[in-house]
This record gives sequence, structure tokens and C-alpha cells, in this order.
Amino acid sequence: MKNVSYPVACLAFAANAFAQGASDPDFLRALSESKNLTQMLPVYLKARAGKLLDERERTVAALTAKDLPARKKYVREKIWKAVGGEPARTPLNARTVATIERDGYRIEKVIFESQPKFFVTANLYIPTRGTPPYPAILYPLGHESGAKSHLAWQQMLGSFAQKGYVALAWDTLGQGERVQIYDEDLGGSKLNGSTTEHSMLGAQCLLAGDALARYTIWDGVRALDYLVSRKEVDAARVGCTGNSGGGTHTAYLSALDDRIQVAAPSCYITSWRKLLETIGPQDAEQLLGPFLADGLDHGDFVEVFTGKPYLILSAIRDFFAIGGARATFHEAQRIYDTAGAGAKIAMFEADDGHGFTKPRRLAAYDWFGRWLKGARDEAPEPLVEIATEQELWCTATGQVATSLGGETVWSLNKRRAEPDRKNVIARARELSGYEPASGAVAAQSFGVISRSGYTIEKLTYQSEPGIAIPALIFLPAAVPQAAGKRPAVVYVNGLGKKADAAEGGPIERMVREGHVVLAIDARGFGETRSALETGGAFPRWFGDYESAQTAFLIGKTLVGMRARDIVRAVDLLASRAEVDAARISGFGKQAGGVPMLHAAAFDSRIREVTLDGALVSWRSVVERRLHRGIYESLVPGALKSYDLPDLAAALGRPLLVIDAADPVGQLAPFDQVGKLYSAARVRSRKADGSVPAN
Repeated sequence: MKNVSYPVACLAFAANAFAQGASDPDFLRALSESKNLTQMLPVYLKARAGKLLDERERTVAALTAKDLPARKKYVREKIWKAVGGEPARTPLNARTVATIERDGYRIEKVIFESQPKFFVTANLYIPTRGTPPYPAILYPLGHESGAKSHLAWQQMLGSFAQKGYVALAWDTLGQGERVQIYDEDLGGSKLNGSTTEHSMLGAQCLLAGDALARYTIWDGVRALDYLVSRKEVDAARVGCTGNSGGGTHTAYLSALDDRIQVAAPSCYITSWRKLLETIGPQDAEQLLGPFLADGLDHGDFVEVFTGKPYLILSAIRDFFAIGGARATFHEAQRIYDTAGAGAKIAMFEADDGHGFTKPRRLAAYDWFGRWLKGARDEAPEPLVEIATEQELWCTATGQVATSLGGETVWSLNKRRAEPDRKNVIARARELSGYEPASGAVAAQSFGVISRSGYTIEKLTYQSEPGIAIPALIFLPAAVPQAAGKRPAVVYVNGLGKKADAAEGGPIERMVREGHVVLAIDARGFGETRSALETGGAFPRWFGDYESAQTAFLIGKTLVGMRARDIVRAVDLLASRAEVDAARISGFGKQAGGVPMLHAAAFDSRIREVTLDGALVSWRSVVERRLHRGIYESLVPGALKSYDLPDLAAALGRPLLVIDAADPVGQLAPFDQVGKLYSAARVRSRKADGSVPAN
């Protein structure tokens, strides 16, 4: 992994290049020939992840055959805990609504309920030749268009049926007939694609202490319940395979459900080390909470299956790095060898790209034939009659939302998000992953900007090794000694320290009132903002999704990390001769609001807090269907313990709320703000100073 200290070295280089006359409040990028500053946060997060992965590798390398049952138990417990636990098994209420006859098999259109009124639309392929009970294939789908009607899926499902398997595929969340955020005017999802839906819903699930995979995994478990309930199926001979998102769920389901006897995930298995080096965290269904902090990696999905046949299907030119797949295979192969089952694990590579392409399909048929039928299957892939998407619909309109109604992830999740409001500050520390610092804070000056009546000192300070925080300290002009030390403000704007630093701006007004103001770029803000991809749904809706999700994987949050940056800013102010350490307040604006509120909860030296345009509550995020830029302000599991107004009430210190924002960044109703913060020592007003009537 890269050295986490290099951004600080970059800053030292920049200091040597500094021109004293520079007047731009953003000063570090202009001083360096590289853009390393934008990589400071990703480099730091990946380095911490790398240490956890190193530790896991040492643990796995020491495993012996006698350790495997305990390891299997540990992995399963951690996965279920990460997704929020197993839902209750409730009646499936399964029904076949229509049947399509094909040469040698039939397709039943099936609807079942994986949770009460949470409808799942599925197609069941049943051979009409041979003698039942048949072996069976559970077939979770990937994210390709058409869902269960996608050409490659139909080809494979029809082939399995002709080869004498019962095969079941179902629409996963956000696809096919199961769009979760449906818009009647659009006749489809409000969002661009299922993966965007996944991550929109995923943020809401995280706040409730779950992962979106709780719903997708449980759909798969209940699909398996239905599959083995059919009289045509031999429940002792069940395999599972799928590609991409279907490969993800093949890995999940095979690791969690002992009824699956043979597994073959396609275009998913790699390693987290390679993922973080390449494409980073993907959509929310592929993220299982503090996975790396719990000592887990892709290899654990395979190794939990040890003793049963497992085939890793990979594409050399996939965006899931082939190097990671190979490393995981070699690790799992050693575990299988340790258990005396080396012949039951294999890897197949095709020199092509992402998808269940023909080479991988043929390898899968052969693998399942070998282990579920006792004979190799090297026959050509049969011809399959392809149906239209409409022909495979299970509902009259092609959407559960308009044909059946019922529950959605959003409606189910809302009921799981109720805080107990006990030990709020302690729980906030724990859940946010806050790490307190001690000792003096190291700072480095980069020159001074002179303005009428005050000066601005450019500086950086080290929040922790690898994290250098660019800052501006606004100092009122010298006054007679009798005036004493000044009150001070830590000012955190989610848009960066420069946003309000202009002459005549909000910070200048504070300075002219006699305050020392320290405006900071908490990690990932301002000059340290990660270089986000341009265009596309993810940056538009989710902001710095990659950094936020990487933090969750290592058991941390950007909220907790930025709260530390703020507390270190308080340390810096308290050490300044000009500052009255007993009169330090905090100002958090927009995305700076949530970490500022947490910092104040963790450090009583912040005597007063102002939140300007900050998120009004986490509860509002789960109440609304859509949100923007929320991932950076999330604390997973928070709504099991506290909401933002609860944290404000626990402060016991003055709080001013200005123009609180709803989840999409619009002005929250003033009366709603007043009710939410009624238990806190709070005053609310609009940015123009007015206080509307309730």
C-alpha cells in the first residue's frame, strides 16, 4: 500500500514554493505541481483498510482444519450482523399465475412474498422430460437490463431446464417488475438504473442499522425455500450460480445457507485489496457494513463453503480485477487442501469481459453436471426460444408497484428506524468511530493575507498521521492589551474554507465583531475534496460515496473523522495567545453541520454551536424517498440509538439552527425544526435573521 504520510511531505514541498504575496484562500493546490491533496483522504482510508487486510491474511494463513467450523460460525455471524439480522420466516403465499410451454420444459410465472406483502416476481423453469425429482439451480440475477428476461439469463435458464434441472430466477430489487422508487409519470424508476436505487435505499438502511443486502439476501433465502418446496425438486441436489450482482448473491447465499450444495459465482469474486486499488466500493447491495474491520474478505465467502464444490468463474478483462480473483482462489485452495477437499475447488478464466458469456456458461454446465448429476457435461449449449420481457411478466402491468402495491424497502425500513435515546453521546462516539486525540497539535504556516482591519494566516495542522488540514485563521487587528483575549470560532463549511472567506462575507462579519475565526477544510472538504468522477448518477446523488463507504468498511465514518479534525482545530485555537480558550464556539455549515454537532458533543470546550443549512435530521432521510449527498453525513445504525436532535438535546449548551435543510438540500419547514429540537437549548432563525411565526 502507499505510504500514508506522503500528502504531508507534499505540503512541506509546497511551503518551500510559497510566494508571500499570494492572496487566494485556497493555497495548497496552487503551490504543488501534483494533485496529491485530493487523494489524501482516499490514500489514508486505503492504508487503514490495507492494515486490516494484512491482519486478516495472517489470521487465515494460520487456520487449520480444526479451526474451520469456528471460522465458518464467525463469518456467518458477522455477515448476518452486518445486514441487520435474519428477518422472520413468514408464509410465502406463493402462487403460479401463468405458464409458458416450451419444447422439453415449461416456464411458470410465480409470485411469492419474501416478507409480508413484499412481493417477489419469479420465473421457474421445469423440465418436462426425464423423471423427477430433478436437481435444481438457484439463479440470482445480475443488473443487466430486462431482469429475468435478459438474453443471457434466458439462454442459461432454458439450457438448464433442457439439461434436466429445475431453475429459479427472480427480479431483484430495482429491476424488472420490482422497481422500488417507481414514478407513474416516467413509467419506471425515478432514478437511473437499479444500482442507483440500491444506493439510494442503502443509505436509509444504514441509518436503521441494516444493509440493503438484508432484503436481497432474504429474497434469495425465501426463493430457495420455494424452490425446495416443489415436488419436482431433489432438495439434496441444489446448486447456485449467477453473474455480477447474481455472482454477488451466489457468494452470499452459498456462504449463509447450507442447503446449497454446489456454487459457481461469475464475475464477482475478487479481493477487497484489488477493489480498493481499482473500481472501489460498488452499489450498496455489495457492501456489508464493517466487513474489513470484522476481518473479512471475498475469500471468506468461498472458505465458508469448504468441503463442497465451488467454482470461481472469472473474466480476465472484467472490471472486477482478475488479480484479486486469482489471489482469492489460491487462498481458498489452501483452505480446501487443508480440509482434504482440494478437488472440489476450481477457477475458470475466460479472456473476455463482464457477463455470463458462453465460455463461462459452458464451464458452469460442466461443473454442475459433475457434482449434481455425477457426470461431466461437455455437450454444446442447446438452442433456447427467447421470450420478450412482457411474456415473462408475472403482473398485469409489469410492475408490482402498480399491480399489487404492497411493501417496498423504503416502507419496511421506516419501521425499523426508531432510536432508544439512551446514552446518546456515548453511543454517538461508538457508532461514529470517533478517535480522540491528545497532545499538542502540529501546525505549519504558509503566509499571511492582509485585509482592512484583519489578517488571514494560511496554515495546515496535523489531525493525525496522514491527515493535514488546510486552514485559515482570521485575526482582528491588534487592540490595546486591556482588551484581553478574543472569543474564537471554528468554522466548517462543507464547501470548504474558501466558500465564506471573501471580503464582506460571513466570516469577515464575525471578525469585525471581534472573533478569531479558524476556517478549516475538514478531510474531504475544500482543497482536500476527493477527485470525484464527472457525470453519472453516483456523484450527482451521493457525493463522495467511495470515501464514505470505504470508511464504513473499516468501521469508521466521515462524520467521526471530521469531528476529530474539528476537535484538533479547537486544540489549535486554545493554544493561540490571542484566543480565550473558555470562549470557543463552533459554526457548521451545510455538510459541515453534522460533524460539528458531533464534535461539540465529544468536546465540551465548544461552548456554543451554530448550524447553518445543515441536515435537519436523519429521520427525515428515511422518511423521504430521495436524498442528495447524504452518505458523508451518515452514521450507520444511528437511528437505533439517536437522531441529530437527540444529540443536540444531549449537549446541554446553546445551539442556533439557521435554515435547516431537508434530505435533498431544500429548506426544511420552520415549524418542523422547532418541534424536532424542542428538547434542546436551541434558537432557530432564517439566514436573513428573521424568525417566522410557527
